[in-house]
Amino acid sequence: MRKMMSSFLKLALVPAGLLAASTDAMARDEAQYWQTLTVNASVADDYRLSSETVLRTSDSRGFYEVEQNLMVGYAIDRHVTAYLGYTHDPNYLHGKFTVMEHRFRQQVSFDNVAKLGPVSVSGRLRLEERWREGVSQTAWRLRPYVKFVLPVANKGKTTLVATHESFIDLNKTSFQRLGGEERMRNFVGINTPLVRKVNLEAGYLLQHGFVPGQPDNNDHVISLALTAKF
Repeated sequence: MRKMMSSFLKLALVPAGLLAASTDAMARDEAQYWQTLTVNASVADDYRLSSETVLRTSDSRGFYEVEQNLMVGYAIDRHVTAYLGYTHDPNYLHGKFTVMEHRFRQQVSFDNVAKLGPVSVSGRLRLEERWREGVSQTAWRLRPYVKFVLPVANKGKTTLVATHESFIDLNKTSFQRLGGEERMRNFVGINTPLVRKVNLEAGYLLQHGFVPGQPDNNDHVISLALTAKF
């Protein structure tokens, strides 16, 4: 089991290690703290409802974002679910409101679609259209995501989790300026049940932002997430 966990951790941390090795010594590093509450419910046969609230704070900006995501999903089969949703995303600077962003979200989730030995593999493909109040442009963004889960304790209920997500800008606007891959998130942590139907996931997330012609940005995030399923 120890060898298995060691190998899994090495695999999970490869992207972060490569990024750290290739990042300029002058790159901006910042500590951040994210808290997430997700509530998932099964309704009307194959339909799903999902509510996700994310609070974000950073050392330089203080409290800077509260992201509220609401989605309705339809289970195509036991592995694949299609979702439509809306994101309400006000941004702040040290708790003072700065800009409002709205998003329309389309997503296909793939749950436990593959096995690598004891490791379960899931993923999703998310497309977002983004609007900011006072700006007439629409920004399109693609977000592929993959998740690896290894049971480690508590009869398989406590798991080691590693994820990767890329943010790929499909066009350029006044607030989405890069085009191509804008950033990536790599996470490693532990997921465990707290009470019946409620899980805690805690860990470290590296958010690496690409900045053409300048040092890239790195956000070192302490992430705590509660998920309830009904």
